[in-house]
Amino acid sequence: MTAAQPSPQGQQPIHTRALIIGSGFSGMGMAIELQRRGVDFLILEKADEFGGTWRDNTYPGCACDIPSHMYSFSFEPKADWSHMWSFQPEIQDYLLGVASKYGLRRYTRFNTHVDRAHWDDQELRWHVFSDSGQEFIAQFLVSGAGGLHIPQIPDIEGREEFTGAAFHSAEWDHSVDLTGKRVAVIGTGASAIQIVPEIVRDVAELHLYQRTPAWVMPRVNNKFPQWIRRTFSYVPGTRAAMRAAIYWIHEGVGFAMTQQPRLLKIGEAMGRYNINRSIKDPELRRKLTPSYRAGCKRILNSDNYYRGIANPKTQVITESITRMTPTGIVTADGVEHPADVVVFATGFHVTDSYTYVDIKGAGGEDLVDRWNREGMSAHRGIAVAGMPNLFFLLGPNTALGHNSVVFMIEQQIRYVGQAIAAVDKAGAEALSPSPAAQAEFNAELQRDLADTVFNTGGCRSWYMDAHGVNRTLWSGMTWQYWLATRKLDPKEFDFIHEARDTKTLDAGVPAGA
Repeated sequence: MTAAQPSPQGQQPIHTRALIIGSGFSGMGMAIELQRRGVDFLILEKADEFGGTWRDNTYPGCACDIPSHMYSFSFEPKADWSHMWSFQPEIQDYLLGVASKYGLRRYTRFNTHVDRAHWDDQELRWHVFSDSGQEFIAQFLVSGAGGLHIPQIPDIEGREEFTGAAFHSAEWDHSVDLTGKRVAVIGTGASAIQIVPEIVRDVAELHLYQRTPAWVMPRVNNKFPQWIRRTFSYVPGTRAAMRAAIYWIHEGVGFAMTQQPRLLKIGEAMGRYNINRSIKDPELRRKLTPSYRAGCKRILNSDNYYRGIANPKTQVITESITRMTPTGIVTADGVEHPADVVVFATGFHVTDSYTYVDIKGAGGEDLVDRWNREGMSAHRGIAVAGMPNLFFLLGPNTALGHNSVVFMIEQQIRYVGQAIAAVDKAGAEALSPSPAAQAEFNAELQRDLADTVFNTGGCRSWYMDAHGVNRTLWSGMTWQYWLATRKLDPKEFDFIHEARDTKTLDAGVPAGA
């Protein structure tokens, strides 16, 4: 591969030691770790502000489904969270506060959307390009983009012909007044269960299109009293004790999901209670009760979702959508349901999110092509064989169905920091996991996943890729991931000390690695 040509329009390439893509929890955490280690870095952010998911999702009722004392950086605790499960504005404010404390704004290029990157075998550097043509050159490349940033809107016949307002939940159009409108909400996942009870009071009619019901557990999310918040602020150890209690309670759920799925019957009983206490119509209860094991899809939490459905304005529609017209939605039974506004609460591109950035590694190998053929995989969910100095945060098989992904992020940023230190200690220019180490890790991971509720619970979920393989979730509990990433083992990596013949770098990776 030849050295890169100058950027178009006379722009000179920008050099840095490490390049971070994204500025949500992952990107910010990585930046703080590199700052602590004295490694020069830049953050490239497609939007005009920090926050990632919590910047983008501003729909009514948006909140986290992991308690805030756990869904935050352990090294940057917040004692005065207003709720057990905080709402989007408070989480976004927390992230902006972290960015300000660590001075991350001066290291960040906003409105910079990365669309391609390639490894130069002669220079032993990554060349990264924004969609405007600006080139960045770095020794290390870290993707903190995550999997919940590309909205997935179903390709419904006639969608473009609809004359009303239509938008994805992650791109909420606040200029649209829902008061007195007929509103269709498509989807019944984590976003929809928060949206429905918030908007039903204002709309004239709410049509909720459900393909598969979710297990929704009851919870009460009242404000923390001032005395509790003061206790967390001024009594040493109380906040840490709260975090520890939250962590181990959720790990107990993780044990059931990964080791003893039959224990999830307890959660299913709670889910049925949550339905029965709000829904009196037996037929509607039947529609809302899942037929699969709790945990096969993400378990959701809400104290008011079913009350929103019980509202006389709400109609749950389970017939599949066949097409849209200029004025509504037509279902498989031939009925057209009029709508003024359509909200797509249909989730994100997760198992194919990697296809939106063109990445070419050693010998010019296309990572998207490899993952399309073999499935998305990485060593310990972070590094990829044949892709020197490339790291993913919340990469393949490191999302969770039971606990805080911020915990996972913290293990990964430490691991990436260790990888950079290992390169320096070896006097090398780059490293990548050996194909054998990566293949062994992923073979064991898939064996462990085989008996989990994610794989055996009897549902079809976004955890699975197009081939029916779970490429999204970690196979055990988070403390096991901590053990797996606690200390980087140099023996699992190939080090590059100087440019080599590209023919030796183009050997590829065994299938399933």
